[in-house]
Amino acid sequence: MSPRDALLVALGLAAAGCGGVTQRDARNGVAADARAARVIDVVDGDTIKVRVGGRRETVRLVGIDTPESKRPNTPVECGAKDAAAALERLLAGRTVTLRRDPTQDAIDRYGRTLAYVDISARQDAGATMIRDGWATPYVYARHKFQRYRAYKAAETTAKQRRAGVQGMCAGHFHQ
Repeated sequence: MSPRDALLVALGLAAAGCGGVTQRDARNGVAADARAARVIDVVDGDTIKVRVGGRRETVRLVGIDTPESKRPNTPVECGAKDAAAALERLLAGRTVTLRRDPTQDAIDRYGRTLAYVDISARQDAGATMIRDGWATPYVYARHKFQRYRAYKAAETTAKQRRAGVQGMCAGHFHQ
C-alpha cells in the first residue's frame, strides 16, 4: 500500500467514526485513530485552520497557551505577534497529524477541535512552541492533559534559556 493510499484509508476510518482503531500502518507510522490534516492558516499562536478530508476545521492546540492577539476586547499581549509568527513558521502548509486527548473535551466552547498537532512521530507542535518560549502549558478546569509532564519539562528549558516570551515578557504575557 502506498503512503497516499494508507493516508486515504486512515482518513476514511476517521470519517466513518472508527476512532477506536489503533493499528499502525507499517509505512507511515500513523495510527488509524489519528487524522492527517493540511494546515491552511495560522490564526494565532495556539490556533490553526486545517483541511481534513475536504472539510475545514479550526483546531486549538491542546495543552498550550500563548499571548492573545485575536480575543475581542483584549489588547494584543506581549509576544503575541511573535508567537503567531513562530507557529506559522512551524506549521504553514504542512501536513500534520491531529490526535485527540481522551482526558480533554473534543470541542471547546468556541467550536474549535481540541487536538495535539504532531509534525512528525518525534515532533509535537505544542511542545516545540513551549520549548522555544512562545507558549506555556495550559491546564483547563484542573484536568491535566496526557502530555503535561513533557510540556512542563519543555517550559523549564524555555525559562532557563529565557527564550521567547520567557525573556521578553518574563513569562507573564496575560496582563
